[in-house]
Amino acid sequence: MVVIILAAIVYLAYTGYTYYQTPLEERFYHPRHNWFKPSGIYGQGLGIVGTFLIVFGVAIYIARKRYNFLSKYIRLKYLLEFHIFLCTLGPILIVFHTAFKFGGIVSIAFWSMVAVVLSGVVGRFIYIQIPRTIEGRELSLYEVKNMKTDLTVVLSEKFNLENNMVQMIVDYSNEENGSKNYRTIGKLRSELKKNKLPRKERISILKMVKNEMSLSRKIARLQTMIKLFKYWHVAHMPFALIMLIIVIIHIGITVAFGYKWIF
Repeated sequence: MVVIILAAIVYLAYTGYTYYQTPLEERFYHPRHNWFKPSGIYGQGLGIVGTFLIVFGVAIYIARKRYNFLSKYIRLKYLLEFHIFLCTLGPILIVFHTAFKFGGIVSIAFWSMVAVVLSGVVGRFIYIQIPRTIEGRELSLYEVKNMKTDLTVVLSEKFNLENNMVQMIVDYSNEENGSKNYRTIGKLRSELKKNKLPRKERISILKMVKNEMSLSRKIARLQTMIKLFKYWHVAHMPFALIMLIIVIIHIGITVAFGYKWIF
């Protein structure tokens, strides 16, 4: 998808390079002004296609997320990628539709669109930090916590370790609240060797500890990212609504003034 977006940018920039490089006051005299101008067949077409991609990308994602539309045929995480693709390519087409001329009410729509895209990038980063199922459903804090095992019980029953050894391993797994720390694993490995545990048992214990530390990180990240996601919606949705309202007004004015595409 990234390749398609980059290819589209290169193609659009190359095709209209001489026109977009021409100063605004001189574009009227460009031999292809009627083609590349925002109301031209090419320019207006980019605006129409770009707007359709955005509207379709938003509509199908909302339909799937809120109303389980096509839930049997496509996973939410794949549809999110498609949503991001359409809502990235669409704004790019619209930028070329404007011929890089921003003014009046259109400028508000444009900067709202930029804010939506940028906030979408931030939202995507936050989204991938939240643990999910293979279908893309967000895991709850309760579900993630249930994935943790009771190390004390497992170490005592499976490996028949003494209480002081069990406590030492548990302490290592909880060190720095489960933050990723290779030194911690290294220290634990050394301690297990000192206590002359069989190599197979050492490997199993280290694997368990790493898994517990990973789950602790997920729990901490989940709590933080859920809060950030709520704040993210506060920024993303208003800009999207502003953009949508102004686009509708823009289209209405365009049609009222008699600007039609190929129809």
